[in-house]
Amino acid sequence: MYPKQTYLQPIERVGIIDSHCHLDLEPLVSHMPELLQEADSAGVTGFVVAGVHPDGWQRMAELAAGDGRIMPAFGIHPMHAALVTDVTIEQLALFAPSGVAIGEIGLDPAYTVSLEIQESAFRRQLRLAVELNLPLLIHCRKAFKRTLTIMKEEQACRVGGIMHAFSGSLEMAREFIRLGFAISISGTVTWANAVRPVVLARELPLEQLVLETDAPDMTPQRYRGQPNRPAFITETASCVAALRGIPCASLCVATSAVTRRILRLDAV
Repeated sequence: MYPKQTYLQPIERVGIIDSHCHLDLEPLVSHMPELLQEADSAGVTGFVVAGVHPDGWQRMAELAAGDGRIMPAFGIHPMHAALVTDVTIEQLALFAPSGVAIGEIGLDPAYTVSLEIQESAFRRQLRLAVELNLPLLIHCRKAFKRTLTIMKEEQACRVGGIMHAFSGSLEMAREFIRLGFAISISGTVTWANAVRPVVLARELPLEQLVLETDAPDMTPQRYRGQPNRPAFITETASCVAALRGIPCASLCVATSAVTRRILRLDAV
C-alpha cells in the first residue's frame, strides 16, 4: 500500500502547478486516484507530466485524456538518447502537438550514453520543438555551457521553456533566462546540504521561477526515503517562500503564473 500522508500542510487554495513530474511511472501510476486526491487537498491543481521514453507516450496521453489537470510533455530523456531515430522522431511529431511542451530533453554526462549521441538526440528534438512551436523542458546536469551553446545554435529562444530542477550556478541560470527560459526549483532546495538551489530560490526574479516535484524523484527533506509525490510540492513552496520572506500563497500564485505563461497554458 502506498503510504498515506495525513500531516501535509495544505497551501491556501491558489492553484499550484507542479511544472514537472512523472505520474506515468511507478509507484505513482498504480496509486493515481489517491495521489491526485491528496494533491488536490494540498492545493495542487495542475501536473505537467514529462516524457522519458517512447514506450511511455501512449500512457501519458491516456492519463491526460482521463483528467484535464494532467498535461503531457512528450520527449526522450538523455539517458535514452540512443532511441532517437527517424522512426521515433516521426512518432514524437505525432504525439507532441497534443502536449504542452517537448521534454524532458537535454544533456547529462552521468549516463552511460555518450555525449555525442546525447547531443544528436538533443538537437533533433530541439529542432522539432521549434518547427512545431512548442516550449521545452530541459534536463541538464554538469553540462551547462554545452547545453547553452546547443540551445543558442538551435534557436531554442524562439520557443522558450523551463530548465528542469536546475542545479547550475546563479550566473548560468541568468544565461538561460536570457534565452527565454524559466528556472525550476525542486525539492532539493529543502535538503540539508542544499547550496545552489537555495541561492537560486532566493536571488532570481520571482517572475522567472517555477516549482516542481520531479515525482517520484527528488523527495523533499522531510519525506526523504519515500517516493516523491505531487502533494509534496507544498514543502518546496514553503521553503522558497521562507527564503524570499514572502507569504507562501503569494509565491504559489507567482510561480504558477510563470508556468502558465512559459507553457502557454491559458491558450491550451
